[in-house]
Amino acid sequence: MSTNLPVLVTGGAGYIGSHAVLALRDRGTPVAVIDNLSTGFRFAIPQGVAFYQGDIADADLLARIFAEQKIGAVMHFAGSIIVPESVENPLKYYHNNTAKSRVLIEAVVKAGVRHMIFSSTAATYGIPATSPVHEDVPKQPINPYGWSKLMTEQMLADTAAAHAFNYCALRYFNVAGADPAGRSGQSTAGATHLIKVAVEAALGKRDGVAVFGTDYATPDGTGVRDYIHVSDLAAAHVLALDALLEQPERSLTMNCGYGRGFSVLEVLDAVDRVTGGKLTRSMQPRRAGDPDSLVSDPSRIKATLPWVPRFADLDVIVAHALAWEEKLGDLRARDREQQRDAA
Repeated sequence: MSTNLPVLVTGGAGYIGSHAVLALRDRGTPVAVIDNLSTGFRFAIPQGVAFYQGDIADADLLARIFAEQKIGAVMHFAGSIIVPESVENPLKYYHNNTAKSRVLIEAVVKAGVRHMIFSSTAATYGIPATSPVHEDVPKQPINPYGWSKLMTEQMLADTAAAHAFNYCALRYFNVAGADPAGRSGQSTAGATHLIKVAVEAALGKRDGVAVFGTDYATPDGTGVRDYIHVSDLAAAHVLALDALLEQPERSLTMNCGYGRGFSVLEVLDAVDRVTGGKLTRSMQPRRAGDPDSLVSDPSRIKATLPWVPRFADLDVIVAHALAWEEKLGDLRARDREQQRDAA
């Protein structure tokens, strides 16, 4: 499989996008990044990667990038991802995640770019009747975030039916961890991901961890989720691109998870094991719309791609997240300096 097809990564300065950039670079694929830096960080983009600070709603900029970089495929990560915010401000999510994706898809088709990987989500399933969840269960999102992603999946399917274009939508479960070599990680201030919150608390950046709901129909009463290491997820994107290139008439929709769930308390126990400490845990009422358990059925991705997860161990995921959190303060300070210099 050729690694020379240049790839544009939207949102490549963000958490998952930056790891996809690393995975592509590690195998010698030319990469360019577009990011408006609203939630991403300039330090997350490696030296030598062409970077365009701008918005995916800027069709003229996209056309210039496609031409200058001779882009042959797009990995699309740019968007808003906070579920409660999507409920409070739905139009922001339909604008950022759906309307802007439409502009991007149109620019892709106009430029003759044939392949696209889309960062979708398990939130498209809503509260599924069964767990583990396979891709063909009914899609019934319970929040605007899930709907905004499902709408984009539909746009991609319709576009693939009408044009010389194929795509892969990867539905993520709970992404966590950081690059094992310490090159990138979850850097967003005020992030709501459990492992991110827990390692912040372990390092004294928070007073403790709130546990939302202790009366779920799970073994210990707390919600169960499928946690996937971000580097394994990035590897899945690279292999999905290979699959699109191998069979350009085929599009794919696949879950990205390990098929194993851990409860909130099990995750916090793992943080205690890794740090040798004891997190302060505050038991709170459950949040509206949280399912008891959300675990992937990853059989389709494993049957379709030669994807073998390397970091499917909760303690390893926590250790990598903790190591990144320890170095993040210095990186944020450097990023602020870069932003001042660029102003």
